[in-house]
Amino acid sequence: MELELFIPIVLFICITYAIKAVVDARVRKQLVASNVSQELIQSIVEADELRRRQSTLRWGAVLIALAFGFGLMEAFAWRDVTPGVFAVLLGATGVGNLVAYYLSRKLPG
Repeated sequence: MELELFIPIVLFICITYAIKAVVDARVRKQLVASNVSQELIQSIVEADELRRRQSTLRWGAVLIALAFGFGLMEAFAWRDVTPGVFAVLLGATGVGNLVAYYLSRKLPG
């Protein structure tokens, strides 16, 4: 693949992330500026922190499962792109998501 193909994709992702960060900051600023109870602000911040932790947990579990899938492909010397290879990678992704879901249910909070 050519590098020129990835430039617009990465640019789009960066712009989207920047817009999301600005909107989140603006919403938080308006929330703090309004007369909202301290308990509501604290619950929103705690929920956001929990969501971030679970997102990190999910990405970690999925990436570890994908690493296992790629290691399995390397161990069996699967070099050709076949539906079986895609099945291994998709299965590893699914297992990673299920592990993340299980772990998130077991964690406190």
